[in-house]
Amino acid sequence: MKLFVGLGNPGQKYARNRHNIGFMALDRIADDHGFGPWKSKFQAEIAEGRLGSEKVLLVKPQTFMNRSGQSVGEAMRFYKLDSTDVTVFHDELDLAPGKVRVKAGGGHAGHNGLRSIHEHISPAYDRVRLGIGHPGRKEMVSPYVLSDFAKVDADWLEDVLQGVSDGADHLANGDGGKFMNAVALRTAPPRSSKTTASEVKTTPKPAPEPEPDNRSAMQKLMDKFK
Repeated sequence: MKLFVGLGNPGQKYARNRHNIGFMALDRIADDHGFGPWKSKFQAEIAEGRLGSEKVLLVKPQTFMNRSGQSVGEAMRFYKLDSTDVTVFHDELDLAPGKVRVKAGGGHAGHNGLRSIHEHISPAYDRVRLGIGHPGRKEMVSPYVLSDFAKVDADWLEDVLQGVSDGADHLANGDGGKFMNAVALRTAPPRSSKTTASEVKTTPKPAPEPEPDNRSAMQKLMDKFK
C-alpha cells in the first residue's frame, strides 16, 4: 500500500492558493482514477483506490500546513507502513511555474509542511515537487503562496494537474521516469509537425518577363545615341 499525501490548508478560503497545489493534484487523481468518496480520518480527508497494481490511500491533512506531519504519521502508523511508502505532493518555490520534479528524500528547504513531516516520519519519503515560481524577495513568499493562482496560470496549471494524474499509475508502481514522461506529454508536448518553420523551403518568385519592344529599327538606333 502507498500513501499519496497532498499538502495544503483546509477550507474554501485557501482552496485556490498556490500553497494548495498538492490538494489540487490529489483531487484530480481521485476524480480521474475512480477513488472512493472522501472521508474524515487521521486528522485528514482520505480516499481509497487503486493505481495500477497498487492500493493507494490519498491523504489531505486538515491540520493546516505547519502540522501536516501529525496526520501523515498517524496514517502511516495505522497501516504499519514505512516512510518510503509515502509520496508527498507539494508546492515548490525553487521551480518555475509548470515544472514538475520527483525527488527521494532530502531536506525541507524551509517548507513548513515538509518540515513537519520530517519531524514525524523522518526525511526518507518521496516528493513530487510542483513548481509555482518565486516572487523574487523573501519577505514576499508568505503572501505569494497564500494568494490564489492568477488567471494567466490557468493553462499551465491544468496541464500539470492532468499530467500528474496521467502518470499516477507509474508513480505508484515506483517508476518515476515513466511518471515524468506522462507529465511532459502534457506540459511540453512534441510538435505536431515534423517540419519546423525555419526548415520550410520557399520557392523564389520568377523574375517578371520583359515587356515586348515595339520600337522601329530607326527609333532603336536614335535611342541608342541619346
